[in-house]
Amino acid sequence: MNMRFDVLVVGAGPAGIAAAVSAAEVGRRVALVDDNPAPGGQIWRKGAALPASARRWLGALNASSVSCLSGWSVYDAPAPGVLSAERNSEHINLHYNKLILATGARELFLPFPGWVLPNVFGAGGLDAMARGGLPVQGKRIVIAGSGPLLLAVASHLAARGARIVAVCEQAPIPRLARFAVHLLPQPAKLIQGIAYRWAFREAALHARCWPVAANGTKKLESVTLQQGTRQWSISCDYLACGFHLVPNIELAQLIGCRIEDGFVATDDLQTTSLADVLCAGEPTGIGGVELALVEGRVAGLAAAGNLEVAQKLARRRRKMLGFARSLREAYALDPQLRKLASDATIVCRCEDVAFGALRPHNSWRDAKLHTRCGMGPCQGRVCGAAARFLFNWNVDGIRPPVIPALVSSLAATITISDDTKENA
Repeated sequence: MNMRFDVLVVGAGPAGIAAAVSAAEVGRRVALVDDNPAPGGQIWRKGAALPASARRWLGALNASSVSCLSGWSVYDAPAPGVLSAERNSEHINLHYNKLILATGARELFLPFPGWVLPNVFGAGGLDAMARGGLPVQGKRIVIAGSGPLLLAVASHLAARGARIVAVCEQAPIPRLARFAVHLLPQPAKLIQGIAYRWAFREAALHARCWPVAANGTKKLESVTLQQGTRQWSISCDYLACGFHLVPNIELAQLIGCRIEDGFVATDDLQTTSLADVLCAGEPTGIGGVELALVEGRVAGLAAAGNLEVAQKLARRRRKMLGFARSLREAYALDPQLRKLASDATIVCRCEDVAFGALRPHNSWRDAKLHTRCGMGPCQGRVCGAAARFLFNWNVDGIRPPVIPALVSSLAATITISDDTKENA
């Protein structure tokens, strides 16, 4: 099946929704494709208590002419102006004049002994599972890692009856204090942070603290924490751990967009190094929901040809970049986190590749060739980001399919690729 659109938006989080609605308002034929069953992304997930801004944007999307292709996973770009996607056993080719990538971000996981034990989750992952029905009432939960997400997750889980026994942030207090000062001109964010902390006020909040081991036989029983020279263990049922966010840039890399410092490079109107491809939200830099919404609006308007309004919003975006910089500086990862893994610690969970097997290699490509690291079902999304931090490797070599796909879908993709070559 083939479908054609003036503007195709990949990713139905805040940035993608804002981009699709903005382009449709200009009168363009727009599609919004996402692999989740409903728009909203991870942050506006169904089951969450949505803020007023989320309700407004989701309402605007429902009232718009945007074609929402929910549950479709984009896995290839077989020809210029075409993306291929699948849902269950169905396959579709999406043709576009302008493409907007709003593919969001995922959690960064750093390996440490025991992190593969059952009941060790990603922080956002446990939050999503709780919203989806996982019972957490009465469960003792330790939340560790880095970033504002930790506070939000602790607040959400506490509201569902979980016993938050500790929240451990790897960033030191001075940096967190400077970040709080940067929030003074944005009192809404500061109030939100205070509200999050109040929700789990009985739990300890440790700065410059991180897990060094998850302990247990068949499942998690306790976690060992380190703060300076002090180490101690806490009994718990769940450990939720995530070291900030990693942008989802695999599709942008496959298409050929220029990447700078791990993010998609764009100009003031969110245009990438490819004239017909724009990008908005976390793939261009981790900066929060408000920045993602503005970038989405700029990208949608620019893609639809309303450059005058897009340029006005772009000026507003530039003023908001200070928050993104302060966020990056506050939660920069401590180099000591590179020492958490022992030689026996699994780094690539898909292929069971341990840290000691990776140390002799000098590049991501060399490690893949000799250990199969990054060649499992997640295709390096977990271990690749970890390897970038642990070894300072350039994790490249993106090839189709960017996610696991059915053989029937791959065969259909080969057909369209061959047809394109014949017509060239």
